[in-house]
Amino acid sequence: MLSEIPSKGKSKAPPSKPPSPSTDRPGPLYTTFTLREKRFLTLLLGLTTITSPLTATIYFPLLPLLSAHYNASAQAINLTITIYIIFQALSPAIFATLSDTIGRRIVYLITLTLYALSNLGLALEHNSYTALVVLRAFQSLGASAAFAVSYGVVADVCVSAERGKMVGPISMALNLGTCVGPIVGGWVAFKSGDYNWVFWFLVIIGTVLLVAVGGLLPETARNVVGNGSAKTQRWWERTWLSYLRDWSRRSRASTAKSEEKERDLQSKGLDENDRDTLTGAIDAATDAVAKTQRMFKMLNPLPCLRVIFWKDAALVLWMHASYYMVDYSIQTSIPSSFKDIYHFSELKIGLAYLPRGIGIISGGYVNGKLMDRNYRTTAKEIGHTIDRERGDDLRHFPIERARTRGSWYLLASLTGTLIGYGWALEQRSHVSIPLLLQFIQGFLGTSIYTIFNTLLVDVFPESPSTAAAAASISRCALAASGVAAVQPLIGVLGRGWYFTALAVVTGGVGSVVVWMIRKWGTKWRLERAARTTRVCGKDDAGEAGLEDQARLPSDDRIEKAGEDVADVAAPI
Repeated sequence: MLSEIPSKGKSKAPPSKPPSPSTDRPGPLYTTFTLREKRFLTLLLGLTTITSPLTATIYFPLLPLLSAHYNASAQAINLTITIYIIFQALSPAIFATLSDTIGRRIVYLITLTLYALSNLGLALEHNSYTALVVLRAFQSLGASAAFAVSYGVVADVCVSAERGKMVGPISMALNLGTCVGPIVGGWVAFKSGDYNWVFWFLVIIGTVLLVAVGGLLPETARNVVGNGSAKTQRWWERTWLSYLRDWSRRSRASTAKSEEKERDLQSKGLDENDRDTLTGAIDAATDAVAKTQRMFKMLNPLPCLRVIFWKDAALVLWMHASYYMVDYSIQTSIPSSFKDIYHFSELKIGLAYLPRGIGIISGGYVNGKLMDRNYRTTAKEIGHTIDRERGDDLRHFPIERARTRGSWYLLASLTGTLIGYGWALEQRSHVSIPLLLQFIQGFLGTSIYTIFNTLLVDVFPESPSTAAAAASISRCALAASGVAAVQPLIGVLGRGWYFTALAVVTGGVGSVVVWMIRKWGTKWRLERAARTTRVCGKDDAGEAGLEDQARLPSDDRIEKAGEDVADVAAPI
């Protein structure tokens, strides 16, 4: 993140200048989406991704009310949180891969409809604990895919050098739900003593977002619309607003089209019935083949699991997931810590999440700017000319080093913050101290896991939502483990030693992982690319299968590819 200071006394080898993008990489523009359209997408995606953190955090202050209403133990109510986290991992595994296959827009429509209906069920059903558990699962399934699909949209419309300026505001809006959720839930619990209004609030949110996405969100998936220039044909790929425009245009141009069609039929010697029969037969055959190919691919949720087992991806996933687990552990411990130590009411517990939420929002915005700055700095150091129109060929660019610049400073700062937070609670310091440390933790934590989630999208450019789904599975698995362990470990170790152990383990392992990414990440990425047929074809759901041995490049070629990029990255 922060710019690194080059070591003194060491001469740098002259960087090997990569091919000029304008001369050696001819081709179409990376995207036809304008700056105005990208800004609109940023706003809309940010609002859409708010569903998952809002739904997760608004629930925490309601736990005592739910326990009393359903006459269930605290452990039974905590099970609904565990269920939510489990389906938070499963949802992207299903829907993100689907979005890489059939498009982003239809997946948003499906998941937001599921989300709105499950919230409606929770608002209407008041008596069955089983219904609560089942509907929470569907609620999570509908809410949790937006994060991964949004990263896919960013990769669709932004070149690597400019993704930070879009990821930053989306992360900002995404984490607004983390900030607002506990406050809304705490206010409801404090004022009304009833949880039901929260679910009606989520029904309204889900419905509004469904209408906004249906009416305004264009299709961006590159296997559907290319760089944005291809026309969308199927009904789910088109915005509802476009139907209104088309209806208006058709009503004005119907007479002219009829005359043109008649002249065309006469010139070819076909009557209208012959023409329609021939065209219909061709279209039916083409659609049948395409639908058969897509059916098998879009129903396969396994490609995102394959991402986890590549060496370069596994390291990036650890960094993203471990600090998400830290974040969730802090969230889970806040109600008990501030109630036991500072005797906070439900409303004040909700407000106690506010400093951390502000830190997350500001961290997401600032980090987006710094990621783009780090990219430019790395490009300048190696003599690379950034191609903002067609996008850079990352085979010739050390994206791992660009994204991880300054990560050690972030890790050291966050490790110290976590240790200080734990002992501030243990020593019952003034409440302002742990609240300030929560702000710092939110700022630094969101910076770390946003960096590495963006890097994951960078190294899987043709299946970004599938890669983001792998990140979701990893982080939710660790978060579920952290939530299950936090209270027992605090009971045994105390808050001071628990957060100290958590900080030392995540910071120490994280430092080693960052070093490995910077040293071998590019080489491993190129080896992975060489051993696969393609990253993702036009109709592929995620990463494609292994290439036949007869077509595999030799080990010499793999090693040479790694050496070429290593030479470019050496001066960094």
